[in-house]
Amino acid sequence: MIHTRSPQRRRVILWAVLSSLLPIGAGCATGAIAQPSAVDLAIVDRDSAGVLPLYRHEGRNHVAGTPGSRYALRLINRTSGRQLVVLSVDGVNVISGETADWNQTGYVLGPWQSFDIAGWRKSNTAIAAFEFAALRDSYAARTGRPDNVGVIGMAVFSEKPPPVAIARPQPPAQLRSEAAAPGAAKAQAERRSESAAGPAADAAAAPTLAPSERLGTAHGQREWSVATRTRFERLSSTPQSVVEIAYDSYQNLVAAGVIRSDVAQADPRPFPRHDDRSRFVADPPR
Repeated sequence: MIHTRSPQRRRVILWAVLSSLLPIGAGCATGAIAQPSAVDLAIVDRDSAGVLPLYRHEGRNHVAGTPGSRYALRLINRTSGRQLVVLSVDGVNVISGETADWNQTGYVLGPWQSFDIAGWRKSNTAIAAFEFAALRDSYAARTGRPDNVGVIGMAVFSEKPPPVAIARPQPPAQLRSEAAAPGAAKAQAERRSESAAGPAADAAAAPTLAPSERLGTAHGQREWSVATRTRFERLSSTPQSVVEIAYDSYQNLVAAGVIRSDVAQADPRPFPRHDDRSRFVADPPR
């Protein structure tokens, strides 16, 4: 990334995704979108190809990860213009490896483009896979930065328009129909969030995570992934939207009250409705 002027005026070298493009509507994150933004963000379990459901708790979005599973950040540009996406995992920029700041380098998505970011960028042609792991094995912890393990961030910047107006490409028909009914997508997201059972058995059986140990993202195996550099002038020095998704193991989210569980409480009672004080008429409330 080249710093020349103030953030809102400078032209910066950024990364444009080239390979493994997803057609709009194929595997898109319907029902697990983080929040309204020019770019949608969802977390995909690469082993099952399923989108991880979101759990809303105290104003924050959460997903439950399984130790040892690979995942990807699914980005979908919902606009007719290019968008810059600066991504952080555990407080670390996924391209440069720096402690994350939204003025750093990011990925540029073309109009209506969809793409899966599946790992830490190692070169123009390689990544190290994102993999859920114990906090102690996370890339951030291993590089001396454990404080922000357990959160994924996305800052979205629109591109400064050119001086001469140009025709914008039209979205595919399916995407236009989705955009016309945002309420339905939101309702579907809430239903999935409430009804998802979660990988309780898998998480409980995972051998790499000690009880109550937080989940992080490891620096996984090298994989082929092509990107190239492009120029992008930000519309402003601050992002148009910032999205965050916290994550942890299923059992930790249950323990924190994020996920409602049908599992029995720690100290079960044989007669839970019995109470000596309730055998006679109780006093009325004051």
